[in-house]
Amino acid sequence: MAAHSQTTTVVTTQLVSSGTWTTGICDCCSDMGTCKSPTDPHDFSVPFSLSQLCQTVSQFGWCFCMPLLDCCMVVSCCLRQKMREQYNIHGSCCDDFCTLCFCYPCAWCQMSREIKMRARSGTVVTQQITHS
Repeated sequence: MAAHSQTTTVVTTQLVSSGTWTTGICDCCSDMGTCKSPTDPHDFSVPFSLSQLCQTVSQFGWCFCMPLLDCCMVVSCCLRQKMREQYNIHGSCCDDFCTLCFCYPCAWCQMSREIKMRARSGTVVTQQITHS
């Protein structure tokens, strides 16, 4: 008796809800790679380096050197506001400023995670071959 192969297509849709951030401001455990030092993976004392800031703005589509111009958190506030607008996240400029003022590294980690989560959302099509 000959073995038959059957191909099954599985379509998975990952949707990211709008209206809220996908992770909380202190949700670093959901992506430990975002919140650790790039030079020492066990060092969490400097959770976000300048190179990570540049990478985050670049992934969002902005010029990678924008964080170098971030005096008085203007660039950070603008980025956070644009992210909220693009991803339909509720909030205000005042919320953004206060979040960045009191939790600057955590806010940047959250924005980085958001970009990663939104980039991963979408439809994933996989094929599975089964033998019977």
